[in-house]
Amino acid sequence: MAHGSDRPEGRPLVLLGYALALAAAVALFGLDPTLGVVAGALNVVFGVYFCRHLGFAVAAARWAERDLLAADVGLDSYTPPVAVLVGCKDEELVVDGMVAALLSLDYPADRLALVVVDDGSSDATGAILDGWAAREPRLRVLHRPPGAGGGKSGALNDALALVDAEIVLVFDADHEPEPTALRRLVRHFRDPVVGAVMGRCVIRNGQDSSMATTVFVDYLSGYLVNEYGRQALFELPAYGGANCAVRAATLRALGGWNPETVTEDTDLTLRILRMGQRVRYDVSAIDFEEAVVSAQRFWKQRYRWARGHQKCLRDHWRPLMRSPHLSPLEKVETTLFLGVYHVPVLAGLGLLLTVLRAAGIGDLPVVGLLPLSMLLFIGPLAELCVGLLVGRVERRSAWRLLGFLPAFALSIWITTRAYLDGMLGRPYSWVKTSRSGATSTVPRAAAPAPAAAAVPARPRSFALLPEDR
Repeated sequence: MAHGSDRPEGRPLVLLGYALALAAAVALFGLDPTLGVVAGALNVVFGVYFCRHLGFAVAAARWAERDLLAADVGLDSYTPPVAVLVGCKDEELVVDGMVAALLSLDYPADRLALVVVDDGSSDATGAILDGWAAREPRLRVLHRPPGAGGGKSGALNDALALVDAEIVLVFDADHEPEPTALRRLVRHFRDPVVGAVMGRCVIRNGQDSSMATTVFVDYLSGYLVNEYGRQALFELPAYGGANCAVRAATLRALGGWNPETVTEDTDLTLRILRMGQRVRYDVSAIDFEEAVVSAQRFWKQRYRWARGHQKCLRDHWRPLMRSPHLSPLEKVETTLFLGVYHVPVLAGLGLLLTVLRAAGIGDLPVVGLLPLSMLLFIGPLAELCVGLLVGRVERRSAWRLLGFLPAFALSIWITTRAYLDGMLGRPYSWVKTSRSGATSTVPRAAAPAPAAAAVPARPRSFALLPEDR
């Protein structure tokens, strides 16, 4: 059941304004010159993002592997009280692996609280969790009634009310963190300016389908290159919503997670920045998660991401520009970050202009359109290539880059649909990502488990992880 809504806050008059401005420009200057100016403006936007992608790729290629190999400093000297929170809704296929991973976390038991929320599940999730709790006193299970509201944010806020800890960690139901992930995230809070810390997520079922393979490579790029680059160049990574930690005092001062957004992670990132604190990224805090295995699930997941991220731009851009806590350069980077789910919309417009030019419409020379078409792909391709390099994938996996051509086309359609729906104010409810129940693949320390739990094996991803080097 969907719950937690993105309230209708559309701006249809803005769309009408765009259409009227285009019509007026065509009437005054003609169709060809107008389309030429639009193409030139797109070239500028894509050029800026190309430089950003390239900067992240260079930073990751230069420093990421070194940081991975020298990331064991300060793991034992700082152990504040921590609460780990997980929201679960109809997660019977993955909940056993997640609970086993939580119970294997390397942290003093008297300073660790584990709270898992059964958010009105209609399957066996609640019963499985109760079975674990009956055998393991460290685990507390909170049952929310069906229709309790608020989506993931509502479930986490209810769990937050039950705990008294300095640091709160969040994982999703399909996540299986490495035992040291908690210590790696928590150590950053010795710096009082840090409000939240994000770790790195690795896909564990990258061989299950061609879509899962594409997502695997996408995560290599996103975490080993994009987020690493934002940390290395700007110290402005994002709180990612899972495998993330947040200072409890900061969270409570902000009123908890926002139930009126479908991307509570991006929303929390921006609210933390606006209050003058920072987010950090730890590339060595590794957590395994399940990738979507079909185009339909990819659509639902990425549509939610696009819809929520675009709404965050509308909600937060102006307050961020007025913030005294960000420098002009940091405001520019934050704006570019907020615009990420608008760039594919512009890419679709750029491809349309290219098609029109091929049909003889638009006076921009073909050579002038080359940067537009090339910058659409070269920047992201550079990040993907460096992600494969730093992740040390098998050689044959380089061919998986070809899978990004249809995925990129699908992303253009998804983000454009999300943008139009959001601007028109069409209601949208939070929808969880469906799981396939990929076999747990992360080695675990001994821990009590239900009789039906699968025996863990080695990670089934293409990546050679840092611990195996």
